[in-house]
Amino acid sequence: MTNRPIFVATHPRACSTAFERVFITRRDILECHHEPFGDPFYFGPENLSPRFKEDEAGRVESGYADLTFGDVMDQLLNQKEGKRVFTKDMAYYLFSPQGWPTYLFPSLVDRLPGGKSKEAVEVEVKESGSGGGGGGLRKLLQEPGNPTAVPREMLRKFHFAFLIRHPRRSVPSYYRCHIPPLVDVTGFSEFLPEESGYAELRRLFDFLRGEGMVGPGRAVGEAATNGTTTNGVNGTNGTANGVNGTNGTNGTANGVNGHAEHQQERVPITLVDADDLLDRPEEVVRAFCRDVGIDFQPVMLDWDEESLAQSSEAFKKWDGFHDDALGSTSLKPRTHAQKTKTEAQEDEEWTQKFGAEAAKVIRQTVNDNIEHYEYLKQFKLKI
Repeated sequence: MTNRPIFVATHPRACSTAFERVFITRRDILECHHEPFGDPFYFGPENLSPRFKEDEAGRVESGYADLTFGDVMDQLLNQKEGKRVFTKDMAYYLFSPQGWPTYLFPSLVDRLPGGKSKEAVEVEVKESGSGGGGGGLRKLLQEPGNPTAVPREMLRKFHFAFLIRHPRRSVPSYYRCHIPPLVDVTGFSEFLPEESGYAELRRLFDFLRGEGMVGPGRAVGEAATNGTTTNGVNGTNGTANGVNGTNGTNGTANGVNGHAEHQQERVPITLVDADDLLDRPEEVVRAFCRDVGIDFQPVMLDWDEESLAQSSEAFKKWDGFHDDALGSTSLKPRTHAQKTKTEAQEDEEWTQKFGAEAAKVIRQTVNDNIEHYEYLKQFKLKI
């Protein structure tokens, strides 16, 4: 098992902060970083989000106006005191929003050997001029096949894991952070559906898997043994040519054997579904720890005052988003099973809470992301 920094890639409102608190308890072996890429994504000179792009005063006030993605990468790759780095962050911070082309962050390229990516190609991009007029050409870099703004060479330095939650629960929870009273604390005044983050998480997952940075792992094989056509196909994504996948169990054999020569180089697919985490926290955390090479201790599920103080300090930059996680003292199984409501029941509930127009936006955003969630869910940890 490598000692690479652990990167838990996720989307908003996936119970990820509660999950992160589990690992903040391990101050003896882990150095935890809370959503570090969000700072340059929203506020830095390489910012990609439109949310604060026209709010220069707000970016300066944040304290991150000069922070680059390269600065963050330095923090994550330079371990201190022999501790292993653990970070949880949003996958969409590594992509341009709204389907715009994504280019490598210049500050990351500068930190590569020789200040360049061996795999990158130069692209000329026309910049918009002031007052809506035409601008000049700017030369940027892309790596063919890499959908992210992070060079492959740097992505390979991390041990990736993933955390998901059904959009019917995450999206309305995220919407709530954009309206009173929470908006007065969060400062996120407009709900942006593209910040749901499922599409980018899926693209990142597929890219890392296709590059051999994760998988095929246990999750692929177990999905295939379900014997269904869908799981059989996805079970054989681990093969070189993706064939013979529709026959369930045979898909398992082909998926595993297709990458036998890479087994020692890869890490298993470690994908946690938030519902499993909330229903059986100890089993899920034990399995996660096993996959990433951390020794599980029961104390990780009970949070002392020192852990709370560290969490409060780490989370304060995103005030209002983490109140529930900070108000908890432990991670224990839910006492009541999660009930699945009909769409009509959900729509009625959202209308009562947020209004009719908001409910329509939430419904559309949920429906747009269910496919991505269901796809990723096939690879979840089997407990």
